[in-house]
Amino acid sequence: MMWPRRGLDPSSVWAQRLRQLEQRLRTKEERIVVLETENAALHLKLAEYQGFAGRSTNEILQLYAAHDQQMKLQRSSVVTQLHGAIKRLKQDLKSLHSFVLELSKDFQRQSKTCLYQVLAAVQGIQLQNEAMQMFQIKAFDLEQSLQEVTERYEKEKQKRKALHNSLIELRGNIRVHCRIRPLLPFDDAAGHSVSQDRRRNFSEKAAYAADDETVLVKCSRPGHVSVNKTFQFERVYNDLESQDAVFADVAPLLTSLLDGYNVCIMAYGQTGSGKTYTMLGPQLEGNLAFSIEEESELGIIPRATQEVFRLISEKPPGSYWVEVSVVEVYNNEIFDLLAKDGCGKVFGIKRDVVTTREGRSDVPLLTHETVENASEFLHLVNKGLQLRVTHPTLVHAHSSRSHLVVTLTITTVVFGDNFGTLGEDDQTSQRLNKEASCTFPQKIRDNKSTSPSRASSPVQLEATEKMKQVKTRLQLVDLAGSECVGMSGVTGAALRETSFINRSLSALADVLGAIAEQRAHVPYRNSKLTHLLQDSVGGDAKLLVMLCISPGQKYLTESMQSLGFGTRARQVQRGQVKKKISQCRVKENKT
Repeated sequence: MMWPRRGLDPSSVWAQRLRQLEQRLRTKEERIVVLETENAALHLKLAEYQGFAGRSTNEILQLYAAHDQQMKLQRSSVVTQLHGAIKRLKQDLKSLHSFVLELSKDFQRQSKTCLYQVLAAVQGIQLQNEAMQMFQIKAFDLEQSLQEVTERYEKEKQKRKALHNSLIELRGNIRVHCRIRPLLPFDDAAGHSVSQDRRRNFSEKAAYAADDETVLVKCSRPGHVSVNKTFQFERVYNDLESQDAVFADVAPLLTSLLDGYNVCIMAYGQTGSGKTYTMLGPQLEGNLAFSIEEESELGIIPRATQEVFRLISEKPPGSYWVEVSVVEVYNNEIFDLLAKDGCGKVFGIKRDVVTTREGRSDVPLLTHETVENASEFLHLVNKGLQLRVTHPTLVHAHSSRSHLVVTLTITTVVFGDNFGTLGEDDQTSQRLNKEASCTFPQKIRDNKSTSPSRASSPVQLEATEKMKQVKTRLQLVDLAGSECVGMSGVTGAALRETSFINRSLSALADVLGAIAEQRAHVPYRNSKLTHLLQDSVGGDAKLLVMLCISPGQKYLTESMQSLGFGTRARQVQRGQVKKKISQCRVKENKT
């Protein structure tokens, strides 16, 4: 506090001080009013803000309440679901527990049972092993016994076969072999208006090879009981046996050819049964040449020729020579397939067959070509085959319409009067031939192709002693197939050919029947075929008939006819076949 100065009026000082204070008071009051105004405004704003905050708080509370309600609802739903799931799991767990208990009990039972079974099986295996050892010992003994029995059986079979062949030789019986070809694509009923069931039956097998000597035929007709028939022959070939197997049984006859016996091999059967394949081998259309590359498929004719020349090569040079002739019997006429015209071209010339004074069949002016090896022979046969008549039928696309007869004439040169030993002792025969002081020319090429008759045979001799010529013949016959006109579907000229074929085969059957019944008259002249084959069928030739049959049900009638023919042929007894002993003596000369 400031005190008034000395000399001044205190009242004035206090009055001035009062005014200052009043002024300061008014200022403060004004300031207070302003502040109160601002405070009132702030209170208004505060009230406003508090109202807004209250509203916001209510809204937030409401939101929180709604959120809490929603969460409660969600928690209530999830809990309910979880509760249901837990309840179900408890039920499943309870069921599973029961199942596990039952399974455990069952497993224990089964394990005990299996253990007992395993123990029983082990005991059984031990017993079986002991029994197996005993069986193995017995099987080994049986195998040895079977091997011994098999060896004895084979020996007895060979003896039986040898005795059977000897019996055939003594009786003069005809050897009959039967070959069953495989089923081929044309064995179905194509080309015939038949039902599907019959077509299926046609493709079924009806003929089987029961063993190597028996043919089994199942004869079945709609509405009838199936009947099995059997046919016995010297040899039966099933549909899997090869050309080698067939020729193996034919080859022994060729040795007889050089021992002085005539031999004839003929194939008989219906068209399409495999005769030409058996005799010649596979013949392709437009190419009839024999292929060396297909040697395993060659038929009897080329194989027989190779074997004949192989046997001849083992004999002394100049003691044999071979001639070949090829003829066909077409529409009951004989055609020479090696005959040549003036230009040397081969063409078929009609010939005739006659009976000589000796009662043998002969074809005058028939062409005989001399050959030195199998290749020359096959070349000539191929020329003849190109002239052979064929015609397609519903049964076979290349059906032969003629009978083919290929003849090999083997001339044996024997010195002195020693031909009686020919074939009985080969060493003696070779010794006699080696002692000869001259050789016989094998071939005279200048005369080979000019003369149609036997003039082509060698005729020049240089000898100091008497010579003898003995001729033996190997006839290889591929007969035309018998046909059922309704099956083959032929008409016109082919129908006429079929008629001649069936008549000639019927004549052959009549000849065999007459010989089998030993009739006084044998009708050889009823057909040119039987007249031509007279010496082979009824003479002194060793004859083998190769039956060829189709296995299909479609050809059952034709197969039965062929089998019946073979059965009748086996019954023929012609007497013991004799060697050729008729000699043609050649006078002593020197050229």
